[in-house]
Amino acid sequence: MITTEENHLLCRVEGDAPMGQLMRRHWIPVCMAEEVALPDGTPVRARLLGEDLVVFRDSDSRLGVLDEYCPHRGPSLVYGRNEEGGLRCLYHGWKFDVEGAVLDMPSEPAASGFAEKTRHKAYPARESGGFIWVYMGPADEMPAFQPPAWAPSEGTRISIVKMRVAANWAQTLEGGIDSAHSSSLHSTEMPPARVDGAKATATAWPRPSTDKAPRLQAQVTDFGFRYAAIRRPISNAASHDYVRITVYIAPFTALIPPNNLYNVAQMNIPLDDTNTMFYFLAWSDTGPGIDQEAWRKFCGAQPGIDLDVDFKPLRHRGNHYLQDRQAMKLGDFTGIHGIPTQDMVMWESMKPIVDRSRDRLGASDLAIVEFRRLMVDAAKAFRDGGKAIGTDASCPAHVSLRSFEGIVPKTTDWRTLGTGAETITA
Repeated sequence: MITTEENHLLCRVEGDAPMGQLMRRHWIPVCMAEEVALPDGTPVRARLLGEDLVVFRDSDSRLGVLDEYCPHRGPSLVYGRNEEGGLRCLYHGWKFDVEGAVLDMPSEPAASGFAEKTRHKAYPARESGGFIWVYMGPADEMPAFQPPAWAPSEGTRISIVKMRVAANWAQTLEGGIDSAHSSSLHSTEMPPARVDGAKATATAWPRPSTDKAPRLQAQVTDFGFRYAAIRRPISNAASHDYVRITVYIAPFTALIPPNNLYNVAQMNIPLDDTNTMFYFLAWSDTGPGIDQEAWRKFCGAQPGIDLDVDFKPLRHRGNHYLQDRQAMKLGDFTGIHGIPTQDMVMWESMKPIVDRSRDRLGASDLAIVEFRRLMVDAAKAFRDGGKAIGTDASCPAHVSLRSFEGIVPKTTDWRTLGTGAETITA
C-alpha cells in the first residue's frame, strides 16, 4: 500500500511532475519507424508526457520531432506540407527544418530578419529497434543513445503491436510485471501442457505448469530489478522448478519471459497522466521469430481490423470490449479476444488512475510492491536533486539484458539465469 501523495508521484508525468521530468532524461519512443518510413511522407501526430508533437522524415531522411503547433498563430503542423527539406505550415507558409530553424517565412518581408530570430521547439531524434526515439530533457544532460534490449544486432527480427490505453502508465506497467495474473486472465491463451518449456503456436502459448500461485523473489539492480516467478512443473516436480524471470528496465520497459520461437517485451509510454501508448514486441536474434502481421493477428491488434487510425482499439469500454459471454460458457475464460485487450480491460476498469492506497496486496504481488517502492523513491530522489534512475554510467547496456524461462533443478540459483553465466545440470 502507498499513500495518495506517493501515488501522485508515481503516476503524474505532465509539466513539472518529478516522474515526467525523470522520464525526460531518457530516450523515449515517440512512434514506430514504419509510421514515418518515407522521406517527405505524411507527418505523424504524437503525444508524450502531456506534450503534443509532430514527427516527420525530411527529403534527406533526417528525422524531425517538433512541437505540433506552429509558433506563428498555433495551427497544427500535422497537416503541413513535408517537402524540400522541411515541414511547411498551411496557414501562412512558414517552413521549419528538423532542428526547428525557419527555412522560409513568405508572409513576412525578407528584410525584417524575423525568420532568423524565430526558432520552433524541436527535440533530438534517433531510429533504432523499429522505433523513433526522442530526447525531451535538458541538452546538457542528454545521455548517449543506446539500442533497446530487443535490438542486439542489425539482423534482429522485430514485430510490434501498438495500442492506445485509456489508463495511467504505471497500472499498465504493473500488468506487465505481474507474473501471477497470466495463470488466470490469460489461461485460455496460456494453457498448461506437458511441454519442456513455454511454446508458441498460432493461437496459444502452452506452458509446463498448472501452478497458479508462484513463489516470487526479486533482485534489485542499478537499472531496475529482476524477479523470478517459481512454479511447480507438471513433470519432475519433486526435483525441479519452472522458473520465469522478468526484467524491469526503469522507467517504462519490461522484458517478459520468452517462448521457443521469440522473446517478448513491452513498453508503457505515458502520453499524459491518464493515457498510455502500449507497445508489445516479439523479437528474435536466434530463432525463427514471428512476422509482423502474424504477431498483430495473434494479439488481436491489427490496424484497420482491431484498431483505428490512431491505434485506439475498436473493442473498448463503451461496447464492453465485445466480450462474448457464450464463449465463456463454452470454456473461454474471459470471452475477450487477444492477450493485450484482456490486459486493457483490467487496466482501464481500474479508472484512469487507480487509488493504490486502497490496495490489499498479497504474496503474489512482490514485483508490484518492488516497482512502487523503487519508482516512488526514484521520483523523490530526482525531485530532491538526484540523478534520474537508469542514467548512471554503471548501468549495463540494455542489449545485454535478457528475461528467462525454463525448467531447472531446485538447486539452481535463479539469479544466474538469463545472465549468460548460467550453468544448468539435469
